[in-house]
Amino acid sequence: MSQPIQRDKLFLASRIALIFTAMTFAFRASLEGVWGPAFHLDKVQLGWIFSPAFWGFTLAMIIGGPLCDVLGMKRLLVFAFIGHILGVVIYLIAKDASMLFIGTVCIGIGNGMVEAACNPLTVTLFPDNKTTMLNRFHVWFPGGIVIGGLVSYLLLVVLKVDWHVMIAILFIPAIIYGYMFFSLSFPQTERVTKGVSTGKMFASCLNPLFLVMLACMFLTAATELGTNQWLPGFLENAGVSGILVLVLINGVMALGRAFAGPVVHRFNPNGMLIFSAFFAGIGLILLSKATGNAAFGAAFVFAVGICFFWPTMLGFVSEYLPDTGALGLSLMGGGGMLSVAFILPIMGKWFEDFKQAAVNSGASAADANNIASSNTFLKVAIMPAIVLVVFILIYISRRKIYASHKAATTPA
Repeated sequence: MSQPIQRDKLFLASRIALIFTAMTFAFRASLEGVWGPAFHLDKVQLGWIFSPAFWGFTLAMIIGGPLCDVLGMKRLLVFAFIGHILGVVIYLIAKDASMLFIGTVCIGIGNGMVEAACNPLTVTLFPDNKTTMLNRFHVWFPGGIVIGGLVSYLLLVVLKVDWHVMIAILFIPAIIYGYMFFSLSFPQTERVTKGVSTGKMFASCLNPLFLVMLACMFLTAATELGTNQWLPGFLENAGVSGILVLVLINGVMALGRAFAGPVVHRFNPNGMLIFSAFFAGIGLILLSKATGNAAFGAAFVFAVGICFFWPTMLGFVSEYLPDTGALGLSLMGGGGMLSVAFILPIMGKWFEDFKQAAVNSGASAADANNIASSNTFLKVAIMPAIVLVVFILIYISRRKIYASHKAATTPA
């Protein structure tokens, strides 16, 4: 006799797994200034070391999405646990940049398996409240970054302990979520329970609207995660703690996602995405001009913008294109992470090129760093500007389709 499905415990374990994922992002951001000198790496090289966190994530999601219904969500989470534990161990014994790269690959694959399993799990557990609950699940990505950011600040800045101690702390959430998942029963995915065939799921992922949203996911994810990953390094000479600015951004994001229900009801997913793209672009422009404590105000605006991006992109697809199933969610998440794998070294290159140009013009090292940071933020701002136009066009198109459908079904 199978065990009953314990929805609340499954959702709690999912959030703890996501906290682990987020803490790895926060720790890497804080280690940018530690690993560079320790392993003699510049920002471009660090970008390549960080990038497997994203393309490994992508690989896991794209493989895990189609297999989610076949293997079951529980098996994917076993793979996630193995990847996480292995990655932490490799980080702890790393002697060179190659081992850091391999450790990041393992953790990236584990993180991707968490998303590949837990997004469809959330949709399955809460079929009547998808976007709101996806936002509540994804509270714990920025929430985990806040936790990780504060832990890293306490250990590395205040207590000045060795970075290996900080990495070892990752064993705690990994063991907790692993134990919980291994002891619980899982439901079938929503797509399976509704009887949507595998063929129809794959065909639905060729829907033009889905392909447009997938392309937009590349830009929204790069705007959010690419910026957050580099933020502490870009602000290191701006008279403010970059890691504390990152903590503020993710604190605002966590609060916004926790109370996403009324916002979803008021704006709908499409309206939320228009709102997000507008404020993300304005926030980046403000960050390009901010120094000292003004960076906190600029970061607040940016956080308001990116707050709903990731879960609402998933919610849009799940609500308006439900037949795409677990594959659709995995392609969206995987595409988002793949874009970040590309943008990290590109942003590092932008920064280094702008910095070199400033130095060649006679700027001091600190001034060159600030000039490079400002120009890089402005370049990134082009991405939310593009998706803002696309989301407005989708909104207008959907309104026209709705109006035509209403007119056709209204009795004369």
